[in-house]
Amino acid sequence: MAMRPGVSHWTAETDGLPLRDITLGALLREQAARHADRPAIVFDEVDSGIQVRWSYAELDSRVDQVSKALMAMGVAHGDRVAVMSPNRPEWVLLEYALARIGAVMVTVNPAFRRAELAYLLTQGRIGSLFVVGEYRGFDVSEMIGAMLDGASRNGKVDAAAYPDLRRLVQLASVPIAGAMGFDGFLDGGKAVDQAELDARMSTVGARDIAQMQYTSGTTGKPKGVMLTHYGTVNNARLAGHRAGYRETDVMVSAMPFFHTAGCVCNVIGMAAVGGCLVAMESFDAARMLDLMEAHGATITNAVPTMYVRMMQDAALAEGRRNLSGWRVAYTGGTAIPPSLMREMRERAGAEPVIIMGMTECSPIITQTVPDDPLDIKVTTAGVPLPHVEIRVADLSTGATVPTGMEGELLVRGFLVTTGYFDMPQRTAETIDKEGWLHSGDIATLDEGGYLRIVGRIKDMLIRGGENIYPVEIEDYLLGHQDLAEAQVVGVPDAELGEEIFAFVVPRDGRNVDGAAIRDWCRQTISRHKLPRYVAVLKRLPQTANGKVRKVELRALAEAMIKEGTVS
Repeated sequence: MAMRPGVSHWTAETDGLPLRDITLGALLREQAARHADRPAIVFDEVDSGIQVRWSYAELDSRVDQVSKALMAMGVAHGDRVAVMSPNRPEWVLLEYALARIGAVMVTVNPAFRRAELAYLLTQGRIGSLFVVGEYRGFDVSEMIGAMLDGASRNGKVDAAAYPDLRRLVQLASVPIAGAMGFDGFLDGGKAVDQAELDARMSTVGARDIAQMQYTSGTTGKPKGVMLTHYGTVNNARLAGHRAGYRETDVMVSAMPFFHTAGCVCNVIGMAAVGGCLVAMESFDAARMLDLMEAHGATITNAVPTMYVRMMQDAALAEGRRNLSGWRVAYTGGTAIPPSLMREMRERAGAEPVIIMGMTECSPIITQTVPDDPLDIKVTTAGVPLPHVEIRVADLSTGATVPTGMEGELLVRGFLVTTGYFDMPQRTAETIDKEGWLHSGDIATLDEGGYLRIVGRIKDMLIRGGENIYPVEIEDYLLGHQDLAEAQVVGVPDAELGEEIFAFVVPRDGRNVDGAAIRDWCRQTISRHKLPRYVAVLKRLPQTANGKVRKVELRALAEAMIKEGTVS
């Protein structure tokens, strides 16, 4: 038992698993020697023509090729290299290769527009950019051309607006004016021999920064979260061990590589155990189920909205899917309907593995335990991973609260970011002098160390003097048999300060009426938590990694009230 008696403080346990002092590049080299012929990465995207099946030995060899090309291009140890692309084989190669030579991969959402990309290039002092020319119908090449305004030729950039940017490499087939093609980039690596690469690799340490991922956090401008080899590799190892991953496992997932759920939990998670990742360029429920059947998937990683759509698949409902090998359904990142997890277990035999994480923690903090009863799995976020310490602190005093009381979740250990790039004040506001990362989440810890997230400090609304956490109402709404998704936001109210506005998405084929849902809530929910407004949507606005955009929902709620389209 790692819980201190009577207080919400879990002291770090090891579970007999030591932390490894190893870089990501060295981990791949090690697995290539151990599992040379075992499949490591598969892309089976028929529509887009991306079909790749690399063994660990092949992946390692291709990573060496890309590593040499990066060195030939002049990428130095510690340089920041941005990759703006959906899931592609080149993305995986760059993740490993940049780590292998000690450079820093800066992940970029390919849906970014000009202002967002410009901020990242300047704030992150990016030296090289690898980018696709098109994404979901948007002409990225035209945007890049307008930003650089002719200041790029043959991959070399000299633009006054972006003084650190020196190299531009095109991924995929859509041309970008002034960029170097990926094949041409690879050709440059022929000038670098293996001895030079090995010497460079020997200078990279596990505590070096491997990645920067930009997150808005709770306030202010987006911040570049710096993650180390030590944090990400060990996080993936320990989470996989907790979930019971095996070297024979096959994971199918569409989680984006530009988010830690994709590049850490999926890419490094499978590499750490010697398993195979079947990666999707983007999510489609039927296509994901097809791939699971074709490749004998044993593990999936998806957000709840993805699982909802998978459970609504007609072939699955009619018993025409063979998912007999599906063992683990990994999920987190948003409100998780217990009914959905139970449905997946009953219909497909997949055991839910629930996580709580954040980018600043590499990313997994807590995770459910396989041997726990189903009710515990689907109603908590589990207990901390080995070597992770957490406590729940009083919002006013910072003191550790008694067991079961609400407070802010604090985290400490190997997994915590080294800070925000070039933002010392923001770093000091988030990580205190004792090394505790202040998550911004309101949580409780029970006597067994099981974590429950009550809500976000910034999302808390105050109705008539009562503190209300939206996640509690969302969880209740998800108990309705006709609802697939639910989100709650606060809207201004002259009398009570704030009122509760609920957005719900019905399951496919179900008809839902907002007034009827509000009447259903009245039967059992406390009056002060009762939604004043309920609106039905076909789909919730989401980020690329499946998180709901509550900022957009708040704006929509206020507009609907003003227009009188909701009551």
